[in-house]
Amino acid sequence: MIDTADIIVEAGKGGDGAVSFRREKYVPKGGPDGGDGGKGADVYFRVDAQLSTLTDFARLKQFHADDGKPGGKNLCSGKSGDDLILYVPMGTEIYKKYGDRYDKIFDMTNKDQSLCIVRGGNGGWGNTHFKSATNQTPREANTGMPGEHVELRLNLKLIADVGVIGLPNVGKSTFLSNVTHSKPKIADYPFTTLEPNLGVCTHKGSTFVIADIPGLIEGASHGKGLGITFLRHIERTRLLVHFISADSIDFEKGYQTVRNELHQYSPKLTSMKEIVVLSRYDLTLDSTSKQLHVFIKKHSALTLSYSDPKSITNVLDTIIKFL
Repeated sequence: MIDTADIIVEAGKGGDGAVSFRREKYVPKGGPDGGDGGKGADVYFRVDAQLSTLTDFARLKQFHADDGKPGGKNLCSGKSGDDLILYVPMGTEIYKKYGDRYDKIFDMTNKDQSLCIVRGGNGGWGNTHFKSATNQTPREANTGMPGEHVELRLNLKLIADVGVIGLPNVGKSTFLSNVTHSKPKIADYPFTTLEPNLGVCTHKGSTFVIADIPGLIEGASHGKGLGITFLRHIERTRLLVHFISADSIDFEKGYQTVRNELHQYSPKLTSMKEIVVLSRYDLTLDSTSKQLHVFIKKHSALTLSYSDPKSITNVLDTIIKFL
């Protein structure tokens, strides 16, 4: 998944003004009639809700809008350049380069949102503008102004209501596939999910978007496993659903491992609303174990079994309640 890109964006240059003189029969001194140059094209970012990655910006790094056309005779102005529109996914952050650093200047979070990022240069004046009482045949005109130029970094943070987190292979993708129309890859080995998956869930009249985040392991904040680069995608969520496999050896250790990695990435993530879900509850060898019940009580954990539709309903009901 391409969720970051460095690009260069340049608006169009203005067209040059024209040096021209009116030439007609019986009009020996028609005077200047050079037209102005056209305006250079602007560059816009616009949100496209159908996009989910920045792949287009990985292939092409430089974007240049059309230049304005030069002016012509008979006071004809040059054609302005057609504005360039760059489509980005909803949730794209735009950073501008200042020296060695990038500062965030805008956040594209609304459907069909549009932003003019650089403006094209004005067209130059034709020689008509330079006529005066002492200069009836001016032979000068302005060149068009250059367009604005900027170096940018685009970061994508997916917009979802619910972020599903946990260690690898704890049933997050299975949950997503059961409650949405999303079809993430599911298998019985770690790191099946290599990038965030999104799904839309409709339950009892409520609709919300769920993001399945690749599994975290101890040391993820230092680059182990898949690292924590995908955690940016849950910064916008309203609720975290933390999956713990009921057949794990140490529930509390697994829970705290993920919480610690969240804190390493951003302390704000550990202060978000959270629901703890014990998945694969039907596969637990000893569902009466003391450790299991202590964990459930401590974290008000919900139990989930895909052979029990009521448990799925209970999780979805709780999500709606927290949202």
